[in-house]
Amino acid sequence: MGISWPMAAPTRRVASLLCLTTALALPAAAQVDQQRAQEWFKDVQAVCEREGLRLWGMSLCAPMVISDPRTQTIATSQPAPEGPRPRFAAGMNAPIQWGGVTWGAYSWDTLATAPPRVRKSIMLHELFHGIVQRKLGLAASELLNEHLDVLDGRYWLRLECRALARALRESGALRRTAAVRDALAFRQARQTLYPGSAEKERALEINEGVASYTGVAAAADSEADAVAGALDALAGAETGESFVRTFAYFTGPAYGLLLDGSAPGWRQRIRNTDDFAALLAGAFTVQPAADAAAAAARYGGAEIRAAEDQRERGRQERLAELRRQFVDGPVLVIRGAGSGIFNSMGAVVIPDAGTVFFGPYSHNTDSGTLRAEKGVLLESDGRVRRVPAPMRRDDMTLVGDGWTFTLKPGWVIRDGPRRGDYEVVRQQP
Repeated sequence: MGISWPMAAPTRRVASLLCLTTALALPAAAQVDQQRAQEWFKDVQAVCEREGLRLWGMSLCAPMVISDPRTQTIATSQPAPEGPRPRFAAGMNAPIQWGGVTWGAYSWDTLATAPPRVRKSIMLHELFHGIVQRKLGLAASELLNEHLDVLDGRYWLRLECRALARALRESGALRRTAAVRDALAFRQARQTLYPGSAEKERALEINEGVASYTGVAAAADSEADAVAGALDALAGAETGESFVRTFAYFTGPAYGLLLDGSAPGWRQRIRNTDDFAALLAGAFTVQPAADAAAAAARYGGAEIRAAEDQRERGRQERLAELRRQFVDGPVLVIRGAGSGIFNSMGAVVIPDAGTVFFGPYSHNTDSGTLRAEKGVLLESDGRVRRVPAPMRRDDMTLVGDGWTFTLKPGWVIRDGPRRGDYEVVRQQP
C-alpha cells in the first residue's frame, strides 16, 4: 500500500484481536519465564531500529521490562538500574521511568497469552509511546469518549469499523474508495449526534491510534501481514464491551494503512492537531457518502442494531446498580488531576456522572495515591474520582471494598456535604 517492507518468513494470521490495548489484563500464566522473555526482547530489538527508521525516521528502541507483580518476578532487556523497582501493576502495559530512563513495561500475562505477531505489536506500541511520540510531539489532551458507550454511538462506530475493513480488503480503487466514503459517512453520522465528540475522538486517535498503527505496521513481515493485523484489530469492534477509551486501537491501524497507500509521506507531515478521517478524505479526494442510513444496509446495519439493542437492555440494568454504588450511595471524593495507569477495558459510562473503570487502577494526585481493583468512577471532566465510602480509616490511610487511598502530608479527610460521604481536602493551617 505504498511503502516497502522487509522480507521475512510468513506469519499466520491471528483469528481475533488479543490485547492490543495498553491496559488489558488476561488470566494468569505463571511467573516470568526468563528464557522466553529474552527471546521476545531479541525479536523486538531486531525490528525496532529498522522499522522505527522506516516509519518515523528514528529508532523505536528502548530498554524493556516484563513483570508479574503476583510473583514479584521480572525480566529486563538490559541490566536493571540500582535501587528500588518501580511499582508494576498487574495487566498493565505502558512506558515507565526507571533509573532516569524510559522503559517499555509489559505484563507477563498479556505477552505470554498473545500470538507472536500481536505480542510484537504490543511491545512496539509501547516503545512508540515512550520514545517517538514524545519526540514528534504527537500527543493531545484527552477527554473520555462517553458517547461510545451508548447505543447510537456504538452502532455507528461498529459500522465505521466494518467499512474500514472492507476498504482494506478491496484491491480495486473504485470499491476501496466507496468503502472509505461509507466509513467517513458513518463517522460523520455519529459525530453529528454528539456535539464535541469529533474532538474527543480525534485526540484519542492521535494518542493511541497512531501508536496502535505503529505497533501493527512495525510488527508486520509484509504489506499483506500488516493488513491482516489491522483487520484483526478491527474485529475487536465486533465483541468489545466498551469503546470509551479503546476504539482508537481498532481504527488507528486501519486509517494509517489506508493513508500509507494513498498519501505517501503522511507520517512526516502529521501533527497532534490532525484528524485521521480528514487526512484520509483529503488523500482520496472524497466526501462522506451522502446517505449513511442507506449505506448501513451494505454492512449488516440491522444485525448490529439488534445486537446493540440487546446490549442496551442489559446496560440499563447494570447502570442502576453502578449508580447506587458510585453516585447515590456514600462515597469518598478525590479531586485533582495527577497521573496514573488503569484498565480501560469494560469501562461503563453512567450518564451525567462519569465513567467507571474496573480492574487495576492506580492514580497519584497532590493529595495522595489511590489503588483500586473493583471500580473507580472518573467524572466527565477528568478531575474528580469517586469510590464507595471507606470501611475503615486512620490518619493517613482509608480502605474500602477493593481500594486503598493513602494521604500525602498536608491533606486530611473530612465529612462530605451528604451524610455518609467523605472528601479529601487540604489541611488548614
